[in-house]
Amino acid sequence: MGASVGGTGRFMAEINVTPFVDVMLVLLIIFMVTAPMLTQGVDVDLPKTRSVRTLPAGSDHLVLSIKKDGAIYLDEYNVPFEDLRNHLQNLVVSQNKQLYLRADKDVAYGVVVKVMGEIKSVGIEKLGVVAESSEAGAVGAVSP
Repeated sequence: MGASVGGTGRFMAEINVTPFVDVMLVLLIIFMVTAPMLTQGVDVDLPKTRSVRTLPAGSDHLVLSIKKDGAIYLDEYNVPFEDLRNHLQNLVVSQNKQLYLRADKDVAYGVVVKVMGEIKSVGIEKLGVVAESSEAGAVGAVSP
C-alpha cells in the first residue's frame, strides 16, 4: 500500500503493479539471455538408437566430444589429440570419474577408433557412448 498524495491521511486501496512488471521484464530478459548458455557441451549431431539411458546428473563424469571436423573436446574445452592422453590421465583416471564419448554421426570411423585407442591405453575400462533416442529425441548413454 502507498500513502496518498494531498494530505488527506488515508491510504490507497490500489496496488501499484508497475514495479512488479519491471521486475518481471528484467527476469524475462535474464532468462532469455542465459538459457542458450545452459546447454551442456559441444554441438554434436548424435547418432540415433532405440535403447538409451539418461546421462547421470552430477560432476562424477566427463564427456569427450568429437565434432564433425574431428576436433576433440573434453567437456567444453578443446583438446589437441597429442595432449588427450595427459588430460585423460589427469582428469579421468586420477579423479576416478566415468567417461562418456559423444561423437558426431558423420565423424570418420577411424577417428573414433583412434580416440578410443587412446582412452583404452590410459587404462579406462568403462566407456559410455552418448546417443540420441530414435523415439523421443532424448539424449542418453548406451550402457558403459
